Amino acid sequence: MGAFRGKYIEFYDKHSTKLLIATVIFFLVFASVIVVNYARTGEFFQKGVSLRGGSIITVQLSTPVDVEAVQKSLEKLATEEISVTELSAVTGEHLGFIVETTLQNISLIKSQIQSGYDVKTMNVENVGPRLGASFFNQLKISVIIAFLLMAAVIFAYFRSPLPSSYIVLSAVVDILFPLAMVVILNVKVSAAGIAAFLMLIGYSVDTDILLTTRVLKGKTGTVSERICGAMSTGIVMTIAAMAATGIAYLTTPSEVLKQITMILFFGLVADIPSTWFQNAGLLKLYAERKQREKKEEEDEEEND
Repeated sequence: MGAFRGKYIEFYDKHSTKLLIATVIFFLVFASVIVVNYARTGEFFQKGVSLRGGSIITVQLSTPVDVEAVQKSLEKLATEEISVTELSAVTGEHLGFIVETTLQNISLIKSQIQSGYDVKTMNVENVGPRLGASFFNQLKISVIIAFLLMAAVIFAYFRSPLPSSYIVLSAVVDILFPLAMVVILNVKVSAAGIAAFLMLIGYSVDTDILLTTRVLKGKTGTVSERICGAMSTGIVMTIAAMAATGIAYLTTPSEVLKQITMILFFGLVADIPSTWFQNAGLLKLYAERKQREKKEEEDEEEND
């Protein structure tokens, strides 16, 4: 274990700048995905019914059906967007399907479902366009306030502008990557999805605070040794959280929970390079510069 640690520290000392540059390029690519999508559609991501208004119909059936066939049959009833997803239990049992549409008047769709399928229960939820837009604006404000408060606490704790800004930058990157994946995977983000991005603000800074505390406040070892020591703890934390969210995504029958765990999972994936390559690389440059400045001051005092 000690030999591996020594080899990694040697590798990191040699390639930390290259890893930092590679990480920046990697995330710039995903930032371009979001920018291109915004230029093309006028939105950073596709909004679900709960954020733009429409209707959600949850249907439980006595006998399973082909969801694709349901989608095709319902699309013939309206020109508005209609999306059908499968409703299943944790065991994998097919319970029915969920219909999401921007339509407010869904009488034709309800009649088609009731007459064409063996329906046990049908639950309808309507969201008005104004309510959806208002809800989305409130969620945006909540995310911005949470982000600003997080940044304020970090700046107050470390009292060093550059290291604190590195943590904030890492949090931005951790949100950027899952946002790009939402665009790439063509996911319609619901109110629960926005809540997941809100949760990511907390998830993203824990490892960065661990790293920054070890590097700036640690007294033993070189900068690279402190980074490696923090990494051995932080990577375990992140992998454990990734395992939890990954298992939850695979086992939950709820589409809401699937979206939350998917966004959290991608955010945790991004946290590894953003913390241990990007933030660590920037901190290494910062700490080593501070050490050189301190040594130069000591040498000047000795000469005087």
